[in-house]
Amino acid sequence: MRCSAIPEDLVAAQCAWERTYRSLADPANRQRTTALRRRLLELSVKVWWHPYWQQAGTGQRAALRSSARELEPGLR
Repeated sequence: MRCSAIPEDLVAAQCAWERTYRSLADPANRQRTTALRRRLLELSVKVWWHPYWQQAGTGQRAALRSSARELEPGLR
């Protein structure tokens, strides 16, 4: 069975992942790299192992990233 609607908590986690990744890449955050890496790892686990993926069809991970980019300005 395929799911068409991506859960809101999964989209929110992906948006947070994108923001954290950008923060980690920003040289102004050099003093926070350890905390940002830990946060990125936590979010990666949350996104990767979300129960939605048990039913999701092929291409849904790309759809998730696309949904996150639509919601977050500056990700395009």
